[in-house]
Amino acid sequence: MAAESETGGFNIHPMDQFLVRPLFGGTETGIFTPTNVTLWMGLTVLVIIGLMVLAPRRRRLVPGRMQSIAEVLYSFVHKMVEDIAGREGLRYFPYILTVFLFVLVANVLGLLPMSFTTTSHIAVTATMALVIFFTVTILGFVKNGMQFLGLFWISSAPLALRPVLAIIEVISYFVRPVSHSIRLAGNMMAGHAVIKVFAGFAGVLGIGSVAPVVAIMAVYGLESLVVCIQAYVFTILTCVYLKDALHPHH
Repeated sequence: MAAESETGGFNIHPMDQFLVRPLFGGTETGIFTPTNVTLWMGLTVLVIIGLMVLAPRRRRLVPGRMQSIAEVLYSFVHKMVEDIAGREGLRYFPYILTVFLFVLVANVLGLLPMSFTTTSHIAVTATMALVIFFTVTILGFVKNGMQFLGLFWISSAPLALRPVLAIIEVISYFVRPVSHSIRLAGNMMAGHAVIKVFAGFAGVLGIGSVAPVVAIMAVYGLESLVVCIQAYVFTILTCVYLKDALHPHH
C-alpha cells in the first residue's frame, strides 16, 4: 500500500519546480556550478538585450512592433521615476529601468512550460532588494549628510510622540529589504505552485480533468497579470526609496 501511494494516486509535488539543479548532471551545486537558475537568468538578460538594444537599433519614424514595445516600456518607467522621485531622480533612471525589465522579463519567462522562475527564489529577490537598500541609504547620506536622519524624525507630530515614531520609522526602514524581496518571491512561488497543483489533479482524474483544466486557465490568466503587477510594484517601491534618499524631509 505504501508503494502504491508513492507511485500512483495524487502524488503531486508542486514545490519541485523551484528546485535548483545543475545543468550538466550531478546533485551537488557550488558557487560556480551552472544551474537552471543560471540558465534562465542568462536568458532573461538576452531577451532584455534583444528587446531594448537589438530590436530598436534601426529607429524608424513609424516604429515597428518591437520598437513600439521598447518605447512604451522606456516611457512608462521614465514617467514613473519622474513622478515619484522628481527630475533629480532621472539621473538613476537607467538602473531603475534595468531593475524593472529584469523582474518583468524573468516573471514572464517563468510562465513558459518547462521554464524556471528565477524571481521565485528569495536569494535572487533578496540580492536585488539589498543592493537597492544599501544604494539608496549610501546615496541618502552622500546627498544630505546627517540630515538624512531627518527621515526618521517626524517633526509634524507632537513632541512627546516623536521618539516613539522615530523608533517605528527606523524599524520600518530596516524591514524594507525583507518586505521588498518576500513580496515578489512569495507571489511568484504561490501562483506557480497553485498551477502545478491543478495540473497534478488534471493528470490523474481522466475525464474528470475538465474542472482542473479550466481552473488552470483561470489561474494562468490571473498569473499573467500578477507577473506584470509585481514588476511594477517592485519598481515603484524602488522609486519611493530613491525619493526618500533624495528628499528625506518631504
